[in-house]
Amino acid sequence: MILVGILLVAMSISGTAVALPSISRDLDVSGSLLHWVVAGYNLAFAAMTLVAGSAADRIGRRRVFIAAALIFVTGFLATALSQAIIITDVARILSGVGAAGIMAAGGAILASSYDGAARNRAFALMGTMAGVGIAVGPTLSGLLISATGWRESFAVFAVIGLLVALGATRTRESRSTGTGPIDRMGSALFVAALTLLMFVLLEAPTFGWTHPLILVTTVAGLVALVWFGLSQRRSAAPVLAPFLIANRAFLGWSLATLTTSIGFLGVLVFLPTYLQAAAGLLPAAAGAAMLLLTAPVLITPMAAVTLVNKGVPARLVMMIALALVVAGNLWLMGLNADNPVAAAAAPLLMIGLGMGASFGITDGQAMALVPADASGMAAGFLNTLRGAAEAMVIAAFSASLTGLLAARLGDPTRAAEVGAGRLTSGAESAELDAFTWSWQLTQLGTGLLCLVLSIVVAVLIHSRARSRHTA
Repeated sequence: MILVGILLVAMSISGTAVALPSISRDLDVSGSLLHWVVAGYNLAFAAMTLVAGSAADRIGRRRVFIAAALIFVTGFLATALSQAIIITDVARILSGVGAAGIMAAGGAILASSYDGAARNRAFALMGTMAGVGIAVGPTLSGLLISATGWRESFAVFAVIGLLVALGATRTRESRSTGTGPIDRMGSALFVAALTLLMFVLLEAPTFGWTHPLILVTTVAGLVALVWFGLSQRRSAAPVLAPFLIANRAFLGWSLATLTTSIGFLGVLVFLPTYLQAAAGLLPAAAGAAMLLLTAPVLITPMAAVTLVNKGVPARLVMMIALALVVAGNLWLMGLNADNPVAAAAAPLLMIGLGMGASFGITDGQAMALVPADASGMAAGFLNTLRGAAEAMVIAAFSASLTGLLAARLGDPTRAAEVGAGRLTSGAESAELDAFTWSWQLTQLGTGLLCLVLSIVVAVLIHSRARSRHTA
């Protein structure tokens, strides 16, 4: 049931993007309120995974997993029944809280149940299940939406989530030997910092970057983030123990998974809308086209861990994966409206291969560097980085697309509608040209960011290898 829960979370991350144009038309919404449907889920996932991981170590990993699955179900059911975008956004945030607990507690259960090569295989299976979920999520969601509607697709996820919660009751309970209390102050500061900074990225294109609300919120978010860091040094039971950050090798592997997430998620979330607008694809066809990105994630996690178990250096496999993600994102600048699927095919395959290899090895390599009693915290930290990267890249990608569209079209309201795939009759050509241009520039920024982070990862991982050689 642990792996099924991880599969469900991954499917819900990748599948929701295909539903955005349908939700936009049904609820008559565009812009940041629409993007919160995806971003709110990822924000809650990012903010709560670290908290859930620490809680799982203390109060029981199985207990947290079951409670999280029930929260996940509640959020999806509320989304299916919602009649207003605000309710939809809140429900998606609730679903993200549940997803955080499923991933963090699930990873901690695997880490506490296996070690050595068995642990590598367990996390490779975890990566494979995540890959399967990401691969089939857009296609399955597109088929469900085309056949029944977007509401029914969310209802299906709720039913499966309930089965996961029931099945997890048969899992063995485990917890850390530590008895320290949960760091409520640290948890609150971490959630506040991510929420405030996410709000800035999503709402700044609407309000303007110099609007007093945006400026105040930015300062408040940065203060909360610094306060969180200081509080963890003084806490008796920190949400994020300072020794994890001080471990250069663990930090390197953590930044590696952050980098691949940045290179993968913007394309995953926003390309289906572009394909539906540019090529006139139905949701099912757009979801099928995304298999170019997601299908490689089905096979590369196990392939990567097999290479590592046979003696190929994990850092070499990781650097190849990062190179694929960087090259794929930069190549995607060639996206065009004449034949978007063909133009995107090779870059999507490269990004998918790199992401899949990362799924296969980063968790196992990172978790091997921390003590068993901190496995929940470490798993939570890894998934928090993924979730934070996903949430921030969705917000930043949205802000970039909308801002560039507004600059090109001269109308922020129209820019938001074009970004949601709703082109104006009689002006489709000009708006599609603007949409394509904004996509190309946004991809340039994403590719360059991934390149810089990859260099940092190489330095951290290489320094670890060199210190072992000279020891």
